[in-house]
Amino acid sequence: MRIVVIGATGHIGSVVSTALESDGHEVLRASRGSEWTVDVTDPPSVRALFEKLGEVDAVIVASGSVPFAHLTELTRDDYLTAFTSKALSQIDVVRTALDHVRDGGSITLTSGVLAREPIATGAAAAAANGAVESFVITAAAEAPRGIRINAVSPNVLENSPGYHSLFAGQRPVTDAEIGRAYTLAVSGLVTGRVITL
Repeated sequence: MRIVVIGATGHIGSVVSTALESDGHEVLRASRGSEWTVDVTDPPSVRALFEKLGEVDAVIVASGSVPFAHLTELTRDDYLTAFTSKALSQIDVVRTALDHVRDGGSITLTSGVLAREPIATGAAAAAANGAVESFVITAAAEAPRGIRINAVSPNVLENSPGYHSLFAGQRPVTDAEIGRAYTLAVSGLVTGRVITL
């Protein structure tokens, strides 16, 4: 398969790209600083990327940042930033990608554990992740030409120990688990699913 991974220079994107390449797929790594340049918060940049790529079998988005602060300190702009960077950017990728993904292909977005488990300072991230997951459920039901749409929602990453104290009592996920979840989303038959780790 010909697969574009947006956010390929980040930890999740890098792990996913390597896992899919080891399965024999052609992976096109896209990010702000890679050969396939894209800024997911800029719709014209997203359109330009897909115009250069042409047809693909699958699209994975593993990008987006959100502000973390105590609930009483988060501003409207913080929530807007979280929604724009994490949710709206991925929705914009889907809107554009639908015209470039081959029949029966797939689009996989990334949410995160904060949509289902709270941590201190995580309200903006929770709202953005929840928006991504809700979008996937309905968008998959309406996707044309047999295109499947899913989200992967990982817990805190094992390779990010600096964040572990914020996720007390939760089980960090390994790179192997991340690779398997995105492989399921891309190569399996599931659609409209939030694959939780």
